[in-house]
Amino acid sequence: MTSRRVFFYVQHLLGIGHLVRASRIAQALQAAGFGVTLVTGGSAVQGFPPAGIRQVQLPVVLASNSGFSALADAEGQPVDAAFEANRTDMLLDAFRQTAPDVVIIEAFPFGRRQMRFELMPLLEAVRQAERKPLLLSSVRDILQENRKAGRDEETIALVNGPFDGLLVHGDARFVRLEETFPRATEFSAKIHYTGLVAPDEPTPATDRFDVVVSAGGGAVGAGLIAAALEAQAMLADGRSWCVITGPNLPAPEFERLSALAPEAVTLVRFRPDLPSLLAGAQLSISQAGYNTVCDLLRARCRPVLVPFAAGGETEQTVRAAKLAALGLAEMVAETDVSGATIAAAARRALDRAPADMPDFSLDGAAGTARVIESLLAQARV
Repeated sequence: MTSRRVFFYVQHLLGIGHLVRASRIAQALQAAGFGVTLVTGGSAVQGFPPAGIRQVQLPVVLASNSGFSALADAEGQPVDAAFEANRTDMLLDAFRQTAPDVVIIEAFPFGRRQMRFELMPLLEAVRQAERKPLLLSSVRDILQENRKAGRDEETIALVNGPFDGLLVHGDARFVRLEETFPRATEFSAKIHYTGLVAPDEPTPATDRFDVVVSAGGGAVGAGLIAAALEAQAMLADGRSWCVITGPNLPAPEFERLSALAPEAVTLVRFRPDLPSLLAGAQLSISQAGYNTVCDLLRARCRPVLVPFAAGGETEQTVRAAKLAALGLAEMVAETDVSGATIAAAARRALDRAPADMPDFSLDGAAGTARVIESLLAQARV
């Protein structure tokens, strides 16, 4: 039995990207010899976390709106104080039973402020632990901008206070944290870039498609899927299409889109082997979420990106614009999405010679394990 235990908290509220990235990191940590407990609080997603990872599932909470400003339970009912207290007790019990050497909290304190009701007690439990574990925050490379006044101060105080380090899952040559969090210079000594958390080199799937359309978790992807189906009809070029709606697309929307899909289009809810599908495809049409872009970079697939921007979200737009500037993607703003704009972007992507792939680090899961090994060694000294 390993003597090094990691307690990894991740809460996905709308999409599935946070859980996918955390699962990849958990696998790499386990491969490096850590015992990993992945604490999840969102709805179940097929294949994540993968088999072999110890999971503690808290009662499900979801975002009740696209702005993430309120929480609901699995039945869509508003979360109350009793529900919060029960979750907090379960989280703290799991922490004590695990007795970890390392605690990783995904997104917080930069995001997931809705979860402060249980995360602040967890920070206090870490502080009071007889054998204090290393406390790390885990964030993607591009953060949400337009934060409310006063939030930066609290975030900086927490990073410079109880947190021992900040794992930034990106390559500083692509984007630095201070580009979307300018005051990151105030805790620069605690920042550790791990590389982008991409999947392993994929083997093309046996059921190859020329074009792959995906909408992440699917909770907000109906417009993109409908426009892509219109674009397929406009292009009418004989290419085969696979359209992945996402597991969270409401059932009536899935049925409506299924009825619209022609014979050349295979429409499914979810494919856990998306990287393998992209490896064999000529073109991808998708949002610009972190994991999707990592999949695309690994597969070297030409993308049309439609960044999610509802509710003031900026992260995907920044990522898509950077890739477009490097000649690695075509970008269509969410407000401009239609069959015609998607079809035009697809033609441009297919006609353009492939750009040289920058030498970005895509080994961020293993890179995370290496950073933690180093921080533990420093702590022992």
